[in-house]
Amino acid sequence: MSGFVSLVGGGPGDPELLTRKAARRLAEADLVLYDALVDPAVLDLAGQARRFYVGKRAGRPHVGQEQIHRIMIRAARRGARVVRLKGGDPFVFGRGGEEALALVEAGIPFEVVPGISSAVAAPALAGIPLTHRGTSSGFVVVSGHAESAWRPALDSLAPNRLTVVILMGLGTRAAIAGRLIARGWSPRTPAAIAWAASRAEGTTWRGTLAELSDPSLSPDAAVEAGDAPGTIVIGEVVSLAEALAPAAARPLTAAGGTR
Repeated sequence: MSGFVSLVGGGPGDPELLTRKAARRLAEADLVLYDALVDPAVLDLAGQARRFYVGKRAGRPHVGQEQIHRIMIRAARRGARVVRLKGGDPFVFGRGGEEALALVEAGIPFEVVPGISSAVAAPALAGIPLTHRGTSSGFVVVSGHAESAWRPALDSLAPNRLTVVILMGLGTRAAIAGRLIARGWSPRTPAAIAWAASRAEGTTWRGTLAELSDPSLSPDAAVEAGDAPGTIVIGEVVSLAEALAPAAARPLTAAGGTR
């Protein structure tokens, strides 16, 4: 008897932001394959299900994508109810589309359970509306992992017209900000980095695009955030966070220094 696979979005971290359907699928699961950014409290909803970590973090050993496909398919063919649990939304930089195609090819029934992406949740929780009448009529979300991904997308934008959200871009933030300035964006454009925005330890830095482009500077907040996921937001809407953010922004300091 064939089982069933649910590609489930775990949201931005806070278990209370998980959808009711996602929570139900976790409670019903026999096997949960979960990613690096899934909060342990979300995993607790899986009850007695077997849990297998398949997350990927830069520079660390990880389970290959093809192996993840094989694990899902093998378990489903044995009749298991499988939850493939991802941070955010399965189809937003989560390789959920690849996994869905592998399941289709293998003839395995599946569903997609959407989740709240950190691309929208992190800015909102940091007091930054991605669109605002008279300030920004739209936004673009880009992966900052590799220049081959972010450069063509950002080069296609007219300067200072849209809000830019960068996921997986902390390591390339200076190069991204420098490229935007080179393409005509104002160095004074407001910018922000929100770490672990939906969690109690979450923190936010706010500054300018020029500060973001300086590789010798690092936000104080990064020290406290440690290995937490970060979301970069660039655009005039960031200035609204001064009135809307529940917590104060952190200053930018020279690496190892204070100001």
